[in-house]
Amino acid sequence: MSLGRAIRKVLIIDSGSPCNIQTPHSHNFLTQDGATPAAIGESAKKQVLAYPTIRFLSDTVTSLTGEDNSFEILTEGNEKFAARKVLFATGVKDLMPDIPGFRESWGISVIHCPYCHGYEYKGQVTGILVNGETAFEFARLIRNWTDKLYILTHGAPTFDSETYQKINALGIKVIETEIKSIDHENGHISGVVLQDGTIQYLEALYARIPFRQHCGIPEAIGCKMTDMGHIQADDFQKTSIPGIFAAGDCTTPMRNVANSVGAGSKAGAFINHQLLIES
Repeated sequence: MSLGRAIRKVLIIDSGSPCNIQTPHSHNFLTQDGATPAAIGESAKKQVLAYPTIRFLSDTVTSLTGEDNSFEILTEGNEKFAARKVLFATGVKDLMPDIPGFRESWGISVIHCPYCHGYEYKGQVTGILVNGETAFEFARLIRNWTDKLYILTHGAPTFDSETYQKINALGIKVIETEIKSIDHENGHISGVVLQDGTIQYLEALYARIPFRQHCGIPEAIGCKMTDMGHIQADDFQKTSIPGIFAAGDCTTPMRNVANSVGAGSKAGAFINHQLLIES
């Protein structure tokens, strides 16, 4: 939108598979609180395409070559485009654990962020799938929304005895038995089935799972990555490669729609600034 309002020619190439595709509601986004990500996306697309210099293409980019002000883009649909600047807003892909029911509940009642979902599950019986030294900090964070908490380590705990004591001091029970499956109905969980056959009743389950970049092109062309696996971008969303910008979940662990919108707006303004000083 920033670029469209700056009367720049823009091509949006979108494969249509965002990581929040089954999330029922988006929260913590002023003016859009409670709307579905899909509805927000459709509204955004309609508003952006009202600007005549912006085009939309449903496709997947397969390669990017060239250099600043002279990039060439190829797509899965055998389309070829030239571009002066490129913005990656490609997000990340969550890597689900091999636990039946986890994928089906992800983003609905198996959740990653209390600021996005915690209010809807306040005061409810909640599990935290976590192990390692971050367990205490994660548990202390979630305890702001509910004190009916269980930590599920999905195997032997890998945190030290001091961490264990701090967790116990919060009144949180640690369940070490591995998880066999998650009971749910249309993504709304009722509990976890443990390997010993017992069922732990839960209404929500927090999990921080690994991810990879949804698009591997930035790393393949040499963009610097952070230790966490995000594309390294400065305050103006510039990557380490001249002419290449990145915004949204692919650049930050702060995963919500509002932050992505803000970063995209900033990237668009700075891309226009770069084009102005280079013309």
